[in-house]
Amino acid sequence: MSDQDNELTRRDVIKLGAAATAAVSLGVGHAEAQARVGGFLTDSELAMLDELSEIIIPTDNHSPGARAAKVAAFIDSQLAEAWEEKDRTDFRTGLALVERLSTDMNSAPFMRSSPEQRLAVLTRMAQNESKPEKPEEQFFKDLKGRVVYAYYTSEIGIKQEMEYKGNTYQTEFAGYDVSKQ
Repeated sequence: MSDQDNELTRRDVIKLGAAATAAVSLGVGHAEAQARVGGFLTDSELAMLDELSEIIIPTDNHSPGARAAKVAAFIDSQLAEAWEEKDRTDFRTGLALVERLSTDMNSAPFMRSSPEQRLAVLTRMAQNESKPEKPEEQFFKDLKGRVVYAYYTSEIGIKQEMEYKGNTYQTEFAGYDVSKQ
């Protein structure tokens, strides 16, 4: 599989938006993932994932960020239900890489580092996002994809960030009327 196969393209984002729209319309979401029953990650790993997610999609003046959308809980539930043990192992190894990189850069674990130091760790991991070579760069690419998917399929991502209003009544036909030829 090439690196291009792993990249999130504009078309993929549109597909995610369409899937998220359908999920909201059907009342499907990941609110049930908010409960921590049967999760995979430890509390400290979940806290780190929550912080990493918020750095990737922070709260801004337009909409709440990944923390408010409970992205970490959703990713944790996905990992708990993953078919392949390798998915869980790789993710846990990736979180350990974040800790090691933080310790190397800041002489402190990730969660004990300052916000600026945490951002520097993530920036270092993201430097080769288009062609990740190191394991921590590959983990960042995977992490970002999971965070984006979880956020844009959450109610906050769909309704507040993308401002989806749901199906709306149209007073007139918006397409081309072939009967008037």
